[in-house]
Amino acid sequence: FDYLSSELGVKIHHEPICIERSGKYLYVGHGDGLGPGDYGYKFIKKIFRSSICQFLFRWIHPDLGVRLANFSSRSSRSMNREEQHYLGDDEEWLFQYCLEKVKEKPEVDYFIFGHRHLCIERKVNEKTTYINLGEWIYNCSYLVFDGKGCVLHFFENDDPVVFH
Repeated sequence: FDYLSSELGVKIHHEPICIERSGKYLYVGHGDGLGPGDYGYKFIKKIFRSSICQFLFRWIHPDLGVRLANFSSRSSRSMNREEQHYLGDDEEWLFQYCLEKVKEKPEVDYFIFGHRHLCIERKVNEKTTYINLGEWIYNCSYLVFDGKGCVLHFFENDDPVVFH
């Protein structure tokens, strides 16, 4: 619920946001449930965000709740641990989402998401780039915006991948 916000003082965004930094526009979000397809995840997301389900979850003892969350997370990771590869521009839901969203927001320079668990850089058009951060569990990838562009780094392996 509001644990991270209250304990760490950070703002949690449940939908993508567009921010301007150093004259660049970054459209940033987790990426879950965006674009066409991914209907299984969209269904589960509705359940998890349901106020009724959240109310019921509050009544579960924290020890059991943490076990359920860990089991769900491990199951999801083991299902998605197979070698990931880019499915092609027509099959990548987040890329399709970027193609549609850039029509509404032509000022965007970078679409930055993470849900895909694969490091991706694709040009949406001449000005705009879609970047997927990959994932933290196995590749330990993260993105740095230096005011001019984006650089993908890998924790404890400082061989950055520069996205032009």
